[in-house]
Amino acid sequence: MTKPTHLDETGTAHMVDVGAKPATQRRAVAGGRISMSPGALEAIRSSNAPKGDVLSTARIAGIMAAKRTADLIPLCHPLALTKVGVDFAWEEGGISVTATAQTTGPTGVEMEALTAASVALLTLYDMAKALDRAMILGDIRLLEKSGGRSGDWRAE
Repeated sequence: MTKPTHLDETGTAHMVDVGAKPATQRRAVAGGRISMSPGALEAIRSSNAPKGDVLSTARIAGIMAAKRTADLIPLCHPLALTKVGVDFAWEEGGISVTATAQTTGPTGVEMEALTAASVALLTLYDMAKALDRAMILGDIRLLEKSGGRSGDWRAE
């Protein structure tokens, strides 16, 4: 097992120093899903949800969340993101989200993509909870990443 990077020699948590690492182009894609009743899904699809435009609001929330990841996740570095995208797809019984984060820097953007996907899903729930309080959020995971010392990776 490799040594934990966020613990010093005494076991104290600390932020990793990435100052000496070269800046490279980095990209991460994360995804997740929200399951819901047919009625809630149809209300969102037909723009008849009580709180308004559900998908646009969730997209903006995901983008904003990616930009605030360092404020939410301890020991994450604040990053100058060059792009964040949040996309949705209709599925049987729900909606899937795919979030992409990009930067040129010394550390990766996996947490930013995961945060964007998670908050977009939470916002979908919030915007549609009057229609279905039993919605289920799940399958949140990293789908792919590129750049950095460890190179490219894709979920199977």
